[in-house]
Amino acid sequence: MIKETMTVPYYRVNTLTGPKSASVIEDPVELAEIIDRSRNPLYIFGPVALAVELEEGLLLKYAIDIAEKLNIPTCATAHVKKKMLELGKTPDSVYDIIEIINFLKMKDWEGVNGWGQHDLVLITGIRADLAAAGLSTLKHFAPHLKTLTICTAGHPHADYTMPVFKKLDKFQKYLENVREALS
Repeated sequence: MIKETMTVPYYRVNTLTGPKSASVIEDPVELAEIIDRSRNPLYIFGPVALAVELEEGLLLKYAIDIAEKLNIPTCATAHVKKKMLELGKTPDSVYDIIEIINFLKMKDWEGVNGWGQHDLVLITGIRADLAAAGLSTLKHFAPHLKTLTICTAGHPHADYTMPVFKKLDKFQKYLENVREALS
């Protein structure tokens, strides 16, 4: 399969990624395989996941389902912890997005679960400009880990990103296919 490189996202015209840009993962099965291959992933949830309503509920609910299916440790940022508790899921950690990014940069950090540094960071629901800055930081200062964004917008500073979805029904179908493909 030919890999497509990420073009500039529609919400940010002057995004300069340098020589390394995200791989757009068009196939949900391929995205699921990337998640399955990771040894010690971390899933970060941001407040935008509370604002996106899909057919079965909030984007946060879909993200929690993905995390629970593979027993991925979670990190709640901003005010996401309260909603996670309402949905019956206790986050494994609670940090500001800047804090967790700073910890992820440290190669000797033991991770949120104490099992060692994470090898893959999944991100859902972080505001686009903050995600761009955080992903750029990780790209340049944390070469020991890969990043994957599960979001309606593409993020060129991530290692892997989903295509840009302008319609939520297509985004929801993609997420459902990812969930089904996870082992």
